[in-house]
Amino acid sequence: MGVESGIYKFLLVLHILSAIVGFGGVILNGLHGAQAKKRKGTEGLAIIESTIGVSNVAQKFIYAVFVLGILLIITSDETWKFSQVWLSASMGLYIVAVGISHGVVSKNVHRMRDLMAEMAGGPPPVGGPPPQAAEMEQRGKKVAGASMVLDVILVTILALMIWKPL
Repeated sequence: MGVESGIYKFLLVLHILSAIVGFGGVILNGLHGAQAKKRKGTEGLAIIESTIGVSNVAQKFIYAVFVLGILLIITSDETWKFSQVWLSASMGLYIVAVGISHGVVSKNVHRMRDLMAEMAGGPPPVGGPPPQAAEMEQRGKKVAGASMVLDVILVTILALMIWKPL
């Protein structure tokens, strides 16, 4: 087939489109979180639930990026090889990023949604913040830190794919 074939170019378009939709769908989630934090009760909860819903769709496209990337390597007629360091490094970083996304970000965001639902369910306690507030703050910091790491990984993968330095 090769990199000039119609199949390869079609897969490349799908690969890039999946990256735009997938990563674009989640890259600004921190802004959604900030907006949810500004709003109390059901308004903030609605923002978080919407963000989770969009992220779940984006996640499917993020998985497609990896699958389509493998198909591009296979159809490239050995222009690209799994043994090329830039490719194996990109794939390794992608796998690490998926692990961070599931192990840290998703787990904490879902728990934060549950805490917000608890807080939206009734009036705050007299004399101080609701008990869920401290856990929300702690989990928010974990999500923010992990999200910064994911952003750096994404930029690194993008740089590897553009410059193929190794």
